Amino acid sequence: MLKHSVLAAALAAAFATPMAASAASATEAKQLAEIHAQIKAMKASYEARLQALEQRLRQAEASVPAAAAPVATTPAPAIAATLQTPAAAPDAPFVASAAAPVPGQPSAASNIFNPNISLILGGTLSNLSHDTQQYRLQGFIPSGGEVGPGPRGFNLGESELTFAANIDPDFAGQLTFSMTGENTVSVEEAFVQTRAMSNGLNLKAGRFLSSVGYLNGQHSHTWDFVDAPLAYQAFFGGQYKPDGVQAKWLAPADQFVELGVEVGSGRAFPGNDRDKNGIGAASVFAHVGDDIGDSSSYRAGLSYLHTGAQQRAYQDAINQVNNAFSGKSSMWIADAIYKWAPNGNPTGTNFKLQGEYFHVRESGTLDSGAGSGVDNNYYRSAQSGWYLQGAYQFMPLWRAGLRYDRLSSGSRDLGLVDSGTLGMAAFPLLQAYAPSRVSLMFDYSPSEFSRLRLQLARDKSRPGAADNQIFLQYIMSLGTHAAHTF
Repeated sequence: MLKHSVLAAALAAAFATPMAASAASATEAKQLAEIHAQIKAMKASYEARLQALEQRLRQAEASVPAAAAPVATTPAPAIAATLQTPAAAPDAPFVASAAAPVPGQPSAASNIFNPNISLILGGTLSNLSHDTQQYRLQGFIPSGGEVGPGPRGFNLGESELTFAANIDPDFAGQLTFSMTGENTVSVEEAFVQTRAMSNGLNLKAGRFLSSVGYLNGQHSHTWDFVDAPLAYQAFFGGQYKPDGVQAKWLAPADQFVELGVEVGSGRAFPGNDRDKNGIGAASVFAHVGDDIGDSSSYRAGLSYLHTGAQQRAYQDAINQVNNAFSGKSSMWIADAIYKWAPNGNPTGTNFKLQGEYFHVRESGTLDSGAGSGVDNNYYRSAQSGWYLQGAYQFMPLWRAGLRYDRLSSGSRDLGLVDSGTLGMAAFPLLQAYAPSRVSLMFDYSPSEFSRLRLQLARDKSRPGAADNQIFLQYIMSLGTHAAHTF
């Protein structure tokens, strides 16, 4: 019996050992499967969260206003803080910032396909001592643009309506209408531009404010004075707005270094519509800038514009004779601006000094109704003009500014006069003169959306007729508006 009991126990132990090992293996396999399942679930969760974050990033990038987010135009680090003027900056009082998201309300991403809309309203009350119908820049061929102080009395100024939005991750667009008090509407700007080109390059195509010079690239409501400098009136008819293509390159440097080229149709003054294919005007420009310590910064530039005209007509307002210029026009512009704000804070006391110098040459022919049918009608001129202005914010919300303008009619050769066919009396508007003007302004900006301005000026644009001018101006901004440039 004892032998049978021992044998039974041995057999039981032998069979029990594999069964226990099998049970242990099953438990471990189950645990490993659970661990694998947990890792898989965690991986899927992280992938879902990563995709959600990437989607939110794309929506946020797409919701940035088009005029404020071109990647390729981001300035160099040393001057980046000053090239985009803060909303409360004294020289850019019309910057609207996007409202913070409200809990429970749709996010900005739900509105990414709607353009930002801004409206600038302006008007003036003018008191002038001379008849504006007789206004002229003596010694200069009329530009036919925005020249002179405008009519007397109450005037609805230029209003601007702007639509701007990102089109997709690669392109943005902007359309700006200009509406005058004479019930006319024109397209001031209508362009598309790249957003994410590499190597600091940015392209723009359409109608745009040219980047030649300094003041030309800014909308008039950002100017420090009611009107444009005399040089802009004489040589651009107000502002140069080509239809064409612009390419800018921002150098990867600590300092701000920008190079650019523009080609266009050549229809904008000093050119005109010549009904030709291809390029009718071309310009190049270079801008450099940097900080000077913690409180100052500067920008300087040099620009060149070449264009042409074919029968660019004008009427000599003095003797009512119709004339027409055909030929080439070339222009050099040197500009510089200096800004000072203690510790870089532009909302307190600050100062801005800017100036530009123009040198213009034209050569071709000048047809005159007083001497029609004459071949010896060559025309050559070399003229110049400049302005220097300063604006000082002496306390929050209040500024004062002083500007001096001067033009020189320079030298000219008139074939019709040199040949004896006509006397210089046939061209009274072109007789030599040096127009000048001095302007004093005070403005008050209750907020970044409104500005009230008083400007006093003494304009000597024509001989023997010093025009004493008083302007009261209001400028109001409605809706979102991109930050203004340096």
